[in-house]
Amino acid sequence: MRLNARYALLTFGMALFLVPATAQTKKTTAKKTTATTKKAAAKPAAAKAVTKPVTKPAATKTAAVPSKSSAKSLGDAAAKAAVQDTTKKGGTGANTQNGGSLSEEIVVTTNYKPVLADAVKIRRNPDLEDKTPYKAPLAYKTIDKRLEQNSDIRQMEAMKMPAQRDSDLYNNYVKGGLGSMKTTYGELYVNNGRDNALQTGVYLKHFAQSGSDFYKQNYSNDEIKVFGKSVGEVVSVRGRIGYDRLGTDFYGYNQYAVPTKLNVDAQHFNTISAEGELTKNFKDVDQDFTYAAKLNGYIFNNAFQGHESSVVLSGFINETVKQFYAGLNGSLDLSTQKDSLYSLSNNIIRLNPYLKFQGTNYKIDAGVNIVDEFGFNSRFSIFPAARLEFQVIPKYVRLFAEVKGDVNKTSMHDLSYQNPFLGQNIPIKNSVDQIDVAAGLKGTMAPGIGFKFSIYRNEVKNMPLLISDFNFASGYNRFNVIYDGGRARVTGFNGELDFKATEDVDIFGRVEIKDYQMATEAQPWNLPKLNITAGTTIHISNKVNINGTLVVRGDTKDRTLNPTTNTQSVVTISSFADLNGGIEYKINNRFSVFGQVNNLLNSHSQTWLYYPNYGFNIFGGVSYGF
Repeated sequence: MRLNARYALLTFGMALFLVPATAQTKKTTAKKTTATTKKAAAKPAAAKAVTKPVTKPAATKTAAVPSKSSAKSLGDAAAKAAVQDTTKKGGTGANTQNGGSLSEEIVVTTNYKPVLADAVKIRRNPDLEDKTPYKAPLAYKTIDKRLEQNSDIRQMEAMKMPAQRDSDLYNNYVKGGLGSMKTTYGELYVNNGRDNALQTGVYLKHFAQSGSDFYKQNYSNDEIKVFGKSVGEVVSVRGRIGYDRLGTDFYGYNQYAVPTKLNVDAQHFNTISAEGELTKNFKDVDQDFTYAAKLNGYIFNNAFQGHESSVVLSGFINETVKQFYAGLNGSLDLSTQKDSLYSLSNNIIRLNPYLKFQGTNYKIDAGVNIVDEFGFNSRFSIFPAARLEFQVIPKYVRLFAEVKGDVNKTSMHDLSYQNPFLGQNIPIKNSVDQIDVAAGLKGTMAPGIGFKFSIYRNEVKNMPLLISDFNFASGYNRFNVIYDGGRARVTGFNGELDFKATEDVDIFGRVEIKDYQMATEAQPWNLPKLNITAGTTIHISNKVNINGTLVVRGDTKDRTLNPTTNTQSVVTISSFADLNGGIEYKINNRFSVFGQVNNLLNSHSQTWLYYPNYGFNIFGGVSYGF
């Protein structure tokens, strides 16, 4: 019942609002106002002039329930009012066109109550994270460099070796062995380990043998060296201190004419040496300035009264400008020699200014060698120093030619290690390579085959020659040094070949053939015309390695003096071949056993007259890495 009353009251209110509006439209009794007044009438708060207010009927049951006929007429009136066109009804313009006046009566039927929708919250929080990307400050500098069009193929960089495991590498090792001919052998190497900036260590070696063919046929050699190297960012420094002792006896004599007396004295040579070097590290850059300085020297003496000291200061400076190189090599060589009959100084200064030009297919070195001798001998010399290389077959064969000259200093130390059976008071005189000319080819014939062949012709003044100076009547069995008084000419051929058949087989060889034209001497005493050296290294497996060497020396000539008749005779020392071999077996990563066989052909050959070499001998031992 209450619900029907509410609907009736609502319908009645609508009728009160719509019927007067319709009536006013049809009868034109309602005054019209301007567009602004119409808008204001839509909002009760803006309506000020109300001449006929309408009071809201009381909410009683009698007023709330209209009759059916009145409800029907009100509905029809509302329907008709709804379809009327009211777009042109209001406004000042409309009233003017319809003849209306400016004074109009506005009837407000009810209060306008606007209905607002519920507020809708935007459920989104602000992003407080700073996502502004960082932009680093950029600085641009122009490069002052000429653009070069270089379409040549660049040289390939060497592939880096794969890193090895620590378990496979050892910093130190010791090696020792025994064998026939009372052979004793020992070797020790100790260093500080792998360090790119610093390397230090010590090396010791001992080897001794005693032959049975001659009385006191003994030989021993002992070495000890302490070394160090430091690599910095700009320069590298290297140093070494060593001691070397070589011992032997004067055991040689003519087995077909045994002397009644023989001075079998012991001979030994002691050498204390030191060396230091400073070098600028190489950088592959244009216009690089490089330099190096080296200081080395030694003190030498023998079992008698022979003494020698030497100090050499050398170095170079070099400036690189693209394919051009300009530099200067220099050295100061100071030495003194003393024996029972003399004491002298032998000094040399060398300067070698040069220019080098290097292109894709050629390399040219042009310079001079300036040598000044002072001391017991004074002499000033200038020699050429030039070299040319040209690619005949690119990347395979290069043609080279050179011409040079120099002064060769005669040293007691070098001569004694070349022939340990020298006597006392050997004469000292420097020889001169007045002009050396050589030409040849070098390169690779095929993958794994490298070669170098050259022919040369040298002119040597005061060539030193080692000859026998025997006097078996007094038991004297030693050698001496003489010099060819004029210009000797030496023509020769050198050939080198290295054949790496596989990763496990490597074969190498060298042959040298010489022809001598002496100035004053009849023969090139004790100088062979043929020398061959060959060898191989074979890796049978990861555990077994085999090596072998072959040395062939041609025959030589020596002269002897018959003290009775005071006549000289020429003696031929026959050619010989010396074949040696060795094997090594790795038990594990630390232990290995080795064996060495020398003079497999058991030839009683002689390098020096009446001083035969050691015959067949074998020794072996074990090595340990730690």
